[in-house]
Formats: sequence, structure tokens, C-alpha cells
Amino acid sequence: MLTVHAFATPNSVKVPIALEELGLDYQLLPVNIRQGEQKHKAFIALNANAKVPVLTDPVGDNGQPIVLTESAAILVYLAERYGQLLPFEGVARARVFEQLFFHASALSPAFGQSGYFQKLASEPNPAAIARFHGEAKRTLAVLDGVLANNAYVAGEDFSIADIAHFGWLWRKEFAGVDFAESPHVERWFRTVSQRPAVLRGIERTNALIPQA
Repeated sequence: MLTVHAFATPNSVKVPIALEELGLDYQLLPVNIRQGEQKHKAFIALNANAKVPVLTDPVGDNGQPIVLTESAAILVYLAERYGQLLPFEGVARARVFEQLFFHASALSPAFGQSGYFQKLASEPNPAAIARFHGEAKRTLAVLDGVLANNAYVAGEDFSIADIAHFGWLWRKEFAGVDFAESPHVERWFRTVSQRPAVLRGIERTNALIPQA
């Protein structure tokens, strides 16, 4: 059975959503990053970068066990192995990767750094807050422009690119942004949020948070 080591984070939630969309059985194991469990030896053995999520597949796509890190790489692996959520060829496939790379290189780091400097940094840094909060809003505006012409971020079909973007927009409050100036993103987010597989993925991910 596939195993996902994760916590209730923007990057982690992407993997359960993809697995639910694919209709696959999987085990979800908590890694409590609030308590530093991502730095434990057992987890470092899975991911030297000490980040969630991590996917383990006991049979891989060639019968060999595989441990895979980085949420974008995991999404591509699952989509290619199971033949869904990613077009097989041509421009349609390139558009999915275009958005996946935009997410990994622009929107995701901007949202992450915006949230860090606003909420987690040990000392206030107004310049960093202005820089990354501005970048978070800018990348959101770029995505809004894309969605002004498409039902989903890479065209007319739901794909792993939508799952990637959804992870951080699911936690948009952390970055200090909203959809007030992004009506097309808001429409898209509402549509994706109502997908049954997305709802199940979110529920299972939120269940990883220990109850007080």
C-alpha cells in the first residue's frame, strides 16, 4: 500500500487529494512539524531535506520500492503511473507543467515566505514582509489572469496543476492574502473545494493535527 508521511500543511494536502482523485488506497502517517518530528532520524532517513510530504511505494512502477519527496514530483509520479490528471502529450501536457513549475518557482515560495515573515519570524522585518507579501499578491494576480480564460489552471480539464495551486490557496490566510481582487481564482477555488475527492483529502489531512 502507498504510504504518505505528512502533516496539515499546504504541500502535504496535495498528495492525499491526488490519491483520492485517483481512487487509490493509502496510509497517511503524521509527522508533527510543530514538534520537530521532521528532524527525527527516522524521518531524515526518508528525506534528508527534512520536509513533508514523503511518498513511499513498496512496488514502484517497475516492481521496486521507491521513496519520493517534493510534492510536485510526487504529483507527477502518481499521475504518470496511474494515467490520470496529466495529458499524455502535446501542448495540453506542456500547459500542466507550465503551471506546475509556476507554482513551484513563484506562487508557493512567495506564499510561504509571506506567511513566515508575517507570522513566524523571531523579529519584525518590514522590508521582507513588503517584498514577499507583494509577491504573493502579484502571483495571485497572474493566476487570476490565467483563470479568466480557462475553467482550470491548465485548460478545461482538472489536473495535478490545480492540485498544486490549491494546496497553498487552501492556506491563503497564512500568506495574508484573499480573493478580493481575484474573482476568477475565487470561482476556481470554490469549484475545486467542492470536489468530493478534494473534500476527503482535506478531511484526512486535517485529521493529522493532534487533538488537545
